[in-house]
Amino acid sequence: MKRTHLPLNGLRVLDAAARHLSFTRAADELAVTPAAVGQQIRALEDLLGVVLFRRTPKGLELTGEAMAGLDPLREGFLRFEEAVQAIQAGQSSHVYTIAVPRDFLGLWLAPRLASFRRDNPQVRFALVAGDAELDFTEANLDLAIRFGEGPGELEGVALGDTDRVTVAPVDGDSAAWIGWPGDASPDGEEPTLAVADAGLAISAAAAGLGRARAPALLADAALAAGQRIVLGTREACRRGYWLVAPTPQWRQKKVKALVGFLTS
Repeated sequence: MKRTHLPLNGLRVLDAAARHLSFTRAADELAVTPAAVGQQIRALEDLLGVVLFRRTPKGLELTGEAMAGLDPLREGFLRFEEAVQAIQAGQSSHVYTIAVPRDFLGLWLAPRLASFRRDNPQVRFALVAGDAELDFTEANLDLAIRFGEGPGELEGVALGDTDRVTVAPVDGDSAAWIGWPGDASPDGEEPTLAVADAGLAISAAAAGLGRARAPALLADAALAAGQRIVLGTREACRRGYWLVAPTPQWRQKKVKALVGFLTS
């Protein structure tokens, strides 16, 4: 019989019924009805071409054919349990692999990772440059931080609000606009200076090269870090920074711990 055609549900029912010698008690263990247990056993008998149980005045009795297969069956289930434990062992790993935009790392994420590690000294981080097209499996990622309107098809949570704010220099040219890919043409104008990301836009404004519209999350962090900028009025924006992962990673215990810390 091909491995892909193994009747795993039926074999699981056989194991429970053989231990209890009772379809009723096996049904209680498996959280199904006794009728469902009987149906699975009959289907397994039909598939294997053997009788597995006989009814006697004293109750259910295993046939010789059933007894011959029980030890290797139970050993197989034990190996399944060991396999599941091995697969889940990655959840206890202390290494986090995170894709993050460079500007977001420097202004917002790095100090928070340092704080998380002070409380969890066994933790290690592997950080890679953020890319919306980066494949989680190929890059072996636990989490990613992406700038956009939501988590898309992934699980995710917003990091802070999605407001944006105009950042102007304390001294210098406050009339010229600085553009970046998230705000390439502020107010529909051709920017005087174009840079690669929001962090560079804020730094350029601090240097007196003009003003820029940037995520308030980064602007607040830059101001707190001592950059010489003036923040204007905040305005709502659909795009923000999202912490995302596919469902299997999102459910991992270690990932939940870091997500909870970063969003608290």
